[in-house]
Amino acid sequence: MVIQENLGIFDKLKILSDAAKYDVACTSSGTKRKGSGTGIGNCVEAGICHSFSADGRCISLLKILLTNECVYDCKYCINRCSNDVPRATFTPEEVCQLTIEFYRRNYIEGLFLSSGVLQNPNYTMELLYQTLCLLRTKYHFEGYIHVKAIPGASPVLIEKTGYLADRMSVNLELPTAEGLKKLAPHKSRRTILAPMRQIQTMRQENQYDLTVYRRSSRFVPAGQSTQMIIGATPENDLQIISVAESLYQKFQIKRVFYSAFVQVNEDAALPTLPGGPPLLREHRLYQADWLMRFYGFEAGELLSEKRPNFNVFLDPKCDWAIGHLEQFPVEVTTADYHTLLRVPGIGVKSAKRIVQARRYGSLSFEGLKKMGVVLKRAIYFITCSGRMYYPVKLEEDAIVRNLLAGEKQDARMEVPKYHQMSLFDDTMPFADLPNMR
Repeated sequence: MVIQENLGIFDKLKILSDAAKYDVACTSSGTKRKGSGTGIGNCVEAGICHSFSADGRCISLLKILLTNECVYDCKYCINRCSNDVPRATFTPEEVCQLTIEFYRRNYIEGLFLSSGVLQNPNYTMELLYQTLCLLRTKYHFEGYIHVKAIPGASPVLIEKTGYLADRMSVNLELPTAEGLKKLAPHKSRRTILAPMRQIQTMRQENQYDLTVYRRSSRFVPAGQSTQMIIGATPENDLQIISVAESLYQKFQIKRVFYSAFVQVNEDAALPTLPGGPPLLREHRLYQADWLMRFYGFEAGELLSEKRPNFNVFLDPKCDWAIGHLEQFPVEVTTADYHTLLRVPGIGVKSAKRIVQARRYGSLSFEGLKKMGVVLKRAIYFITCSGRMYYPVKLEEDAIVRNLLAGEKQDARMEVPKYHQMSLFDDTMPFADLPNMR
C-alpha cells in the first residue's frame, strides 16, 4: 500500500475522483477507452458524473470517494487493502470546500460521495455524517447529495445521515450470496441488506410524519439505489434480473445499477475477459430492467430456465415479442394501453399518445411516427385499421433478419466530430483552484 502524506487537496482530488469511477451512478462502466476525437466523451478522466432531478433535468455531480483506503480485500476491487496503489483521504472540511468551490464556479449542482472502509464501518460512516452535517449547517448547501451507506455501520449513524442526504445507496456488490462469499469473504449478504431494510422502513415512517407534521425533516427523499457487478461470477441473466425484481418489490429500491466487470486485479478467483468488459450484456440488463420498471414485464416472462440469458443481438423487448408471435399483430386503434406497451417500438409516451389521439380521430402510420413510435421495429407487430405497413410474414426467421439488418444499418451512420474537455485540463480555469489544505 502506497500512502501519500502531505498531499494537497487537488492531489487528493485526482486520486479519489479516479478511484470513484467504478462506483456506478448513471455513468459508464469504467473502461479504459479513450476519446477518439470523433465522438462525445471518454472513459478515462473522472470527477464529474450526471444524474437526473425529479423534474427531468440532468444535473452534474462532483463524484469522489472520501477515502480509497479500505480494510477489506474484495478480489474485484482496485481499492482492496492488498493492492499497492496511491492512497488518500479527504477530511470532511476538504470535501465541503471542494463542493462549494466547484458549485460557485457552476461546474456542479450536487455531490456524489462514496468511500472505502477506513478502520471500521462506524468510523467511516461517522466521517460521512460529519461531512454532510458541515455542508448542510456550516455551508448551508442545499444542493443534491447522494451518499453511500456503509454496511455494518450503526443504524443511528445511518439514520442521522439519511436526514441530510437526498439519496442513499447500499451496494449489493454481487447478485448472489455464493458469489459474495467467494470474492468478498469479509462481507455478508445480511449486513448489506440490513441498512437497505432500515432505509426502506424509515422512509415509510417519514412519509407518515410528513403527512401529520408538515415541518418534519425528510428522510432520503430521493429513495435508495444499489449496484451489482456483472460478469465477475457465473450467475446467468435470469438470476440477475430476478434479484433486481425482488429488490424492487421488497425494498422499494428506486434503481438497480449494473456494472460490467472490469478486470483491474490479477487473481485466480476472477474470470479472464479476452473480449473486455461485458458491456453489451450490461446494456441488455439495463433494457430488461427498464421493461420491469415501466412496462409491466416480469423476470419470468423475459427469461426462463430453458433460456436463461438474453440474446445479445436483439433488445429484450424484441426478443420477447418474437418468442410470443401468437400475441401479434396488435391493432393499435383498439388495443388497451398495457397491450400497446408490449409492442416493440412503442414506449410509455407513445402508448399514452396513441390512446389519447384515437379518441378524437383516426390513426395512420404517418401519425404513429409523429407520436414517437419507432416504426422500423413496430411494423412487424402492429396493424392500423386492419392494415399492416407492408405485407410481413409473422415468421421468426424473417422478422429477426429484418431487425438485425436495421441494427447494422444504424451502426454505419456517420457521426459528427467533437472534442472532449478533461476535468484536469490545465487550460481550464478550475485547474487554478487554491491549494486548500
